[in-house]
Amino acid sequence: MTIKTIKEIGLGSGIAILGFLVWKGFDVLPLIFIVGFFVAIYFFAQNRGLVKPVGLHETSRRDDVTFDDIGGQDGAIKELQEALDFIKNFDQIKRLGIRPLKGILLTGPPGTGKTLLARAAAAYTDAVFIATSGSEFIEMYAGVGAQRVRKVFKTAREAATKQEKKHAIVFIDEIDVLGGKRGQHSGHMEYDQTLNQLLVEMDGIKTDDSIKLLLVAATNRADMLDPALMRPGRFDRHVKVDLPCKDGREQILLIHTRNKPVAQDVNLRDIARETFGFSGAHLESLANEAAIYAFREGSEEIKAGHFKEAVDKVMMGEKLDKRPNADELKRVSVHETGHALISELLRPGSVSTLTISPRGNALGYMRQTPEDDTYLYTMEYLENQISIMLAGALAEELIFNSRSTGAANDFDQAVQLAKKIVTAGMSSLGVVTEESLPHGKMHNVITGILQGQEKRVRECLEPYGKHILEVTNILLEQERLSGSDFRSHVFGREVSDHPEHVQNKAEAV
Repeated sequence: MTIKTIKEIGLGSGIAILGFLVWKGFDVLPLIFIVGFFVAIYFFAQNRGLVKPVGLHETSRRDDVTFDDIGGQDGAIKELQEALDFIKNFDQIKRLGIRPLKGILLTGPPGTGKTLLARAAAAYTDAVFIATSGSEFIEMYAGVGAQRVRKVFKTAREAATKQEKKHAIVFIDEIDVLGGKRGQHSGHMEYDQTLNQLLVEMDGIKTDDSIKLLLVAATNRADMLDPALMRPGRFDRHVKVDLPCKDGREQILLIHTRNKPVAQDVNLRDIARETFGFSGAHLESLANEAAIYAFREGSEEIKAGHFKEAVDKVMMGEKLDKRPNADELKRVSVHETGHALISELLRPGSVSTLTISPRGNALGYMRQTPEDDTYLYTMEYLENQISIMLAGALAEELIFNSRSTGAANDFDQAVQLAKKIVTAGMSSLGVVTEESLPHGKMHNVITGILQGQEKRVRECLEPYGKHILEVTNILLEQERLSGSDFRSHVFGREVSDHPEHVQNKAEAV
């Protein structure tokens, strides 16, 4: 519960209590006078700067976060530093007629380090750092949000003057709450008034001010922002803070493990390769969870096994206490073995972990190791992924002559991949749009794609029925199997070291 919500609840409760006392016949005028006196003192102190507004945080120390502490965002850091150099070197750029920037907008998924970049920007420019959130400006009372906007900019200038600094940075996180497109909140003009005041304050930032003020904002919903806020002269620079690449993830892991006793068997590059799609926040949590696993075992070092468990924890969640019965557990083992077998036949060495330990909403799972970060997908890749998704249910069908509801999520993902084939113009329909297709046509094409892959997977699984049962029995005993052990049991130990034999089988699939 936020402080703003507590204030609103307190105000409503106070009014209700006063109404009850009046109804009971009490004289409430002295009570109203006393409460009003203390409220007046509070607002007087706030206007004098003795009390900070709700949600406003001033950080006096700027040496806690620098750009060296942020990994995986070299492009964003470079672009941000260039913008900040216009502020640091004002005297030099003034000769060229360059106007210092008024605002920098950081956009990107959650957990990618936007707040850290803003804090590092303050350290880089030796600026006072004032941080707040967009939700802190929106109140149910008209005019309060606009007043708070004025107060933030005023506080930044006063703090810089007090600390004898030439620069101040105001950081507004989740600015989409404050800066959303006007006219969307019918009957509630407070949003529009607050945004208008922010635009006025940004226009009031002058190049010849004694305190050079810069507004830095962050959002993961840039599409929701008002065009007047996005135009040059307000937010002059839009810095994309995206998910880190493989090298970036390794760099982030190095940062978050430098204060941890990591064992010699840990290869951070391998971990970075397995964590495609992880943000910086995910990787920080990964390193922390690995240390927690080491602590639970009483280990003096964080080993590779701890990191593998931590990857599963961050991806899927903590292990669950619930335990399927013996028949269900065997079906789960067969299901996951089917996924792993097709994955190995299509791309040798792709299976990282195979487990039947329940985590999150999954009773078991097979985790693949990506070859490299992939941003574009070919027809072959999508068809292979559909085959892997269908393999679990078809392995159940091969062993038990029936399927289960455990494949529902696999089917959902397979349908989405088949739909992507159609909308990307890679199906038999050619280049089409979903809206232009006749009713039912999309369904028919997707069904054809899935049926084709089902036939392909069945033909591949049939020769491996015995191997599926062998791996199933091992999983029932050990609960977990590494990719290398899986390859040894299915294809033989010598084949696991020479995956070209498996590649020949994959080409026949």
